[in-house]
Amino acid sequence: MIFGIRYLRSRENMAMIDKGMDPKLNQKRPAPFMNLKWGLLLVGAGAGLLVAYILADYVLFRADKWGHNDADNPAIYFALIAIGGGLGLIASYKIEKKELLDKQEQYDRSLPNRD
Repeated sequence: MIFGIRYLRSRENMAMIDKGMDPKLNQKRPAPFMNLKWGLLLVGAGAGLLVAYILADYVLFRADKWGHNDADNPAIYFALIAIGGGLGLIASYKIEKKELLDKQEQYDRSLPNRD
């Protein structure tokens, strides 16, 4: 399997060279906002878990006089983890988009006027 992967990679590189492309440009590039995306995803999931815990223990399901909760619903935990993670990814998208637009605006200002 290792030889097969190596053979296919070399064939791909040879095809790129034949077409006039540089195979070294196809290597892995760093993703500048990946840490931000993972951080916001985990913060969102943690916030979802915290909200689910608060809802389950204090709002939705009342404990009996001994403090036991018989109506424990795990679906609320999974739902709020997904909602929190989704909100984190949406926030990451908005931050990345704003940064990209700011860079594009700075680039456009640096170009000389053609008028």
